[in-house]
Amino acid sequence: MNAPAPGQPLVWQGRIDAEETGVTTRWHQHVRPWHAQARGGVALLGFACDEGVRRNGGRPGAAQGPTALRQALANLPVLGEPTLWDSGDVTCEGRALEAAQATLAARVAEVLAQGAFPLVLGGGHEVAWGTFQGIVQAELKRQRLLIVNFDAHFDLRHAAQANSGTPFRQIAQWCQAQGRPFDYHVLGISRYANTQALFDRAHALGVRYRLDEALQTETDVAAARAAMQADLAACDAVYLTICLDVLPAHQAPGVSAPATLGVPLPWLIPLMDTVLMSGKVVAADIAELNPALDRDGQTARTGARLAAHIARTLSLQIA
Repeated sequence: MNAPAPGQPLVWQGRIDAEETGVTTRWHQHVRPWHAQARGGVALLGFACDEGVRRNGGRPGAAQGPTALRQALANLPVLGEPTLWDSGDVTCEGRALEAAQATLAARVAEVLAQGAFPLVLGGGHEVAWGTFQGIVQAELKRQRLLIVNFDAHFDLRHAAQANSGTPFRQIAQWCQAQGRPFDYHVLGISRYANTQALFDRAHALGVRYRLDEALQTETDVAAARAAMQADLAACDAVYLTICLDVLPAHQAPGVSAPATLGVPLPWLIPLMDTVLMSGKVVAADIAELNPALDRDGQTARTGARLAAHIARTLSLQIA
């Protein structure tokens, strides 16, 4: 696949099994350009930005994440995916993070208005504020939105400027101002990546969370899935957000802050399935891929597997 010049669309290219018999379609042959008449399916939308990571003192490079994820997706076989659209990238001009987030929100709302499912490819986890605002703009009648975050970090920081560590505090403040509940369930929290102040803030805000060390066995995961069901039953809609640093470093080395323990992929997927199979997920994003720090494209391939899994799982629920 060709990497695009700045501001240019990415060209989907990949392997073609011309001598094979039967169905050999891959993602690069299945994805269509998004347009005003597009309806249904899953729409990929890149958030090519890591200004939030820079502001948060992290290692920049996540702006190249959407391209790397598309490259990893290109050669995946099509096995039950719905219609797939590519809605291009939202870029961050200079350090104008807030403008980029506002543009992302408008694009997410547009995709939802056209009856498609927005799957946003980040970018730092500052993507969450943009995705959330897009859902709000398009889903005004849905008063109880549950946020499910797979992440080693709460991302509830206080800071002079919004960054990759502040999006869920921003959402909490927005909910309070609007008189709406702040329903936030995060799985994979590390005791060694969050200060006491962040744990205290999470408790004060009523955040439900599971530690990474409590998600290491089949029994652990079964208990977490059972607890999740109550939240899923009580909500009107779900926003699913995945920070790749929730995974162990050997499965996701290409992130700003690799996990020393993490939630292994075989446990992450059934937890994610519990959310997806609720039939209430309206949007999702995958954050924090930093290709400059990746090893042999491992993190990109892991992120692509998660993206494809989301699309396939949703295929029976969307047009």
